[in-house]
Amino acid sequence: MQVEQMYEMLKTKLGDIVPEVELAIKAEVAVEVLELKKARNAVILGHNYMEPALFHSVPDYVGDSLGLSHLAAKTDKDIIVFCGVEFMAETAKILNPKKIVLSPAEKAGCSLAASITAEDVRQLKARYPGVPVITYINTYADVKAECDICCTSGNAAAVVNSFREQTVIFLPDEYLARNVAAETGKHIIVPSRDPRLNTKDSVVDVQIIGWHGRCEVHEQFTVEDIASVRAQFPDVVVLAHPECSPEVVAASDFSASTTAMIKYVEQVKAPRFLLLTECAMGDNIAGALPDKEMLRMCSIRCPHMAQITLENTRDALKYTQYMINVPEDIRIRAERSVLRMLEIQ
Repeated sequence: MQVEQMYEMLKTKLGDIVPEVELAIKAEVAVEVLELKKARNAVILGHNYMEPALFHSVPDYVGDSLGLSHLAAKTDKDIIVFCGVEFMAETAKILNPKKIVLSPAEKAGCSLAASITAEDVRQLKARYPGVPVITYINTYADVKAECDICCTSGNAAAVVNSFREQTVIFLPDEYLARNVAAETGKHIIVPSRDPRLNTKDSVVDVQIIGWHGRCEVHEQFTVEDIASVRAQFPDVVVLAHPECSPEVVAASDFSASTTAMIKYVEQVKAPRFLLLTECAMGDNIAGALPDKEMLRMCSIRCPHMAQITLENTRDALKYTQYMINVPEDIRIRAERSVLRMLEIQ
């Protein structure tokens, strides 16, 4: 594709979202990325939270953690460039140990992934012996290695239900755990991180044991935000990611994974929509579905996702930089947990 063609394509999709001067610069970079991708026999995976110019130009596949995990497990390319934060690229490496996996940013972290360590999991397992551990995909490889199965926001309830009435430990997102508990009708406790502050609790009549981790983006949305928007736009349809608080989810019209949210907007006829999730996704939907009115209110950008740009995606391919490595003993145990997750839809 020529630069002029790329520019026109991006302008058609993003002309109302991204300034033309920026689109002209991004078009040049995008064409360079496409050329490098072909020359290096690479595949580019783009999370739904990517900047619009990246999301709409160079990825071979876009989606949420679950969908991209499936694709990472099936690719035949030599290099995987994962346009997402570090734990996502780690998951691709876990599933593709012999391939080169690159992250566009040197360190694109995650407040939620940073909220728990492998040692925290080991201590929980010692405190609740024999209780299976479900770990959200938004964790680092050493944490995944300590659990029995992973999940995403898209299949969290199904994973919990796969254990039937058995008590499970669900880590690390407190709000996702509480929302899953509400959806599945299970009783949840969230013990203090400091065991000295807990009473001698029993897992009798408790089906989910949670953890005090939260996403720094999703925990900022409030019920008051929703009330304010509805007061101004009574006909708005509000969609909330399940990493939002249970109160926010209850006050919304729909809550699900990012991919399910996109499909909902595609299929539902409504005057306007408000997404309570990372704000780049609203811009990406607006570019893909120009007939849908996406309210740009309550917009919060993840500082870690913001590090993933077209420019550093180009540099990752050009210089083979920011290679993801997972120690083999950790990778083998983490792979078991991820593969179990992929078996549950």
